[in-house]
Amino acid sequence: MISLASRDILHSWGKFIFTGFGLGLLIGVTLTMAGVYRGMVDDGKALLDNSGADLWVVQQDTLGPYAESSSLSDDLYRGVLAMPGVSNAVNVTYLTMQVRQGERDVRAMVVGVAPGGAGTPGWPPYLVDGRQITRSHYEAVADIATGFKIGDRLTIRRNQYAVVGLTRRMVSSNGDPMVFIPLRDAQEAQFLKDNDAILESRRRTAANPAFNRPGAPGFLDAVIAAQSTNASVNAVLVTLEPGHEPEAVAQSVRRWKRLTAFTRPEMERILVGKLIATAAKQIGMFLVILAVVSAAIVAFIIYTLTMDKIREIAVLKLIGTRNRTIAAMIMQQAVALGFIGFVVGKITASYSAPLFPKYVLLLPGDSIAGFFAVLVICVLASLVAIRTALRVDPAEAIGG
Repeated sequence: MISLASRDILHSWGKFIFTGFGLGLLIGVTLTMAGVYRGMVDDGKALLDNSGADLWVVQQDTLGPYAESSSLSDDLYRGVLAMPGVSNAVNVTYLTMQVRQGERDVRAMVVGVAPGGAGTPGWPPYLVDGRQITRSHYEAVADIATGFKIGDRLTIRRNQYAVVGLTRRMVSSNGDPMVFIPLRDAQEAQFLKDNDAILESRRRTAANPAFNRPGAPGFLDAVIAAQSTNASVNAVLVTLEPGHEPEAVAQSVRRWKRLTAFTRPEMERILVGKLIATAAKQIGMFLVILAVVSAAIVAFIIYTLTMDKIREIAVLKLIGTRNRTIAAMIMQQAVALGFIGFVVGKITASYSAPLFPKYVLLLPGDSIAGFFAVLVICVLASLVAIRTALRVDPAEAIGG
């Protein structure tokens, strides 16, 4: 028996192809949004991988340097370094800000790295060009996503930095590229007040009677000196000696140092379960909306094509064609429409993903799941047209 689905597709191939193309664009958007979510998760994992840490020690009762503000004295790392099982402990600062280069600025996470070198926690693990930071001031290593080049002069707060190295895939949990500078420079950029703010703070302090009372010699000078210096970091990155369990060492830090320590699994739960949880819900809602819209489009076009061939269906029923054969023909048409749409959507998502400012990760597993989801949607959407076709009276074939 001649396939009614194939015959009808050939008869109205223009409408069918254009409908499949439009459906494909919707599917492409759906795959891209799923890729955005996957990219956000991958950014968070890349941030943890690139830090080179086994433990993150932060201010007590905070969620760490990536999810909440954390401030520690920069000498606390010595106590952590002396604890059993700790191989290395270094200070680090993180500050998301606009980094200026000439007439343009770039949103970036500025990372202050402690003296050391490649392999030290917090440092970029590899470079694609140039060298690592070797001076204690005014040198920077930038991710290539910033668009900076070797030799560029960057302005961070009041100081300028020369780009001496370029790295790749060093991003924050929000996808912002990283710029690495020496720790002392980063402390100044993050915590030190500008000159006008310092002078104003000194005037307020000097005018406070509590600081000028008799019998407190040198107290005011000490306060003013403290306002002009900085000794804070955001976290201490810890690596462990072989054979030591991260959770056991973290418990010791929490108990004896009165600080909060997170292991790698805990940091992943914070980044995925808290930082991107809202974004994940939004993306999930959009995926549901797009699925409903796609189903509506398929249902409408299949219903329209079915209504256009009511007389042919009546003829088939008149000559004894079984209902399941007619239903299979209509369902084949819907599946063919979904297949065309998925192919167009996959191609669209693959070519448009690199154009997005945020990292889009298209996983083969998501594509496979998306393909079967499209087929299911198309099958369900064809049920309305099938129900209409099965209710056709064979007498219509000879009625007019």
